[in-house]
Amino acid sequence: MLTLDTQQANARAWFEELRDRICAEFEAIEREAGSDAVFEYMPWDRADPSGEPGGGGVRGLMKGRVFEKVGVNVSTVGGTFEGEFGKTIHGAGEDPRFFATGISLVAHMANPHVPAVHMNTRFLCTTKRWFGGGADLNPPIPYEADTADFHAAMQAACDAHHPEHYPRFKAWADDYFYIPHRKVHRGVGGIFYDHLDSEGDTWAANFAFTQDVGRAFLKTFPEIVRRRMATPFTEADKAQQLEWRGRYAEFNLVYDRGTLFGLKTGGNIDAILMSLPPLATWS
Repeated sequence: MLTLDTQQANARAWFEELRDRICAEFEAIEREAGSDAVFEYMPWDRADPSGEPGGGGVRGLMKGRVFEKVGVNVSTVGGTFEGEFGKTIHGAGEDPRFFATGISLVAHMANPHVPAVHMNTRFLCTTKRWFGGGADLNPPIPYEADTADFHAAMQAACDAHHPEHYPRFKAWADDYFYIPHRKVHRGVGGIFYDHLDSEGDTWAANFAFTQDVGRAFLKTFPEIVRRRMATPFTEADKAQQLEWRGRYAEFNLVYDRGTLFGLKTGGNIDAILMSLPPLATWS
């Protein structure tokens, strides 16, 4: 077992609570659609290269009528970065010890009119402490109302804490969720933030902001799902969805920091790659 200080324990508890609330809401949507799909949970443990306890997590996975594949993972890991990788992590250049806890969610939807979505928030400790995360919407068939509502929810979460958060973190998402070799964004954006340094008095404020991002996601995304999940679709709509899923897979395998972090720190492979869509096409 990892030994956690108060901040680490409080962050872990929140991410686990958010996981439970999100999974319950997604299961409720499945019941509304006449499905009895529920999340299946797979606990996993991690062995740290140092020989000390390395933590672990739980992968939650559901395949249903509305959510073709949705994964909601929580993990709490710690130990020592191996090799040169630690030098790429904020605050770990001279001291490779680390702690990380967070929630990661990716939902791929059965109906192409319902957008796929990603949400992740996390708390990391090296020689520095910081929060990171965000959420972005990935519709194969974009609707202006869905995009506007999603961004409005993220902006409200940001504006409650700092007037510069939303413009800064929206621009960061636009830059981060871009596929250079395709010269396209993988979706309609959202917010992305990282290295939100949280030392001393700033920890509580940044933790509160991170919680509000999770609450905003929990409120707005189910509303969008319910709005679109019964929309009729054609074979052409489905083909468009599968093509966009291919681009989503390309981003996560080539550019995504979370995927790399999980692989480099000995995380569970099935949990790390739960972000990949169940079906996709390439021309």
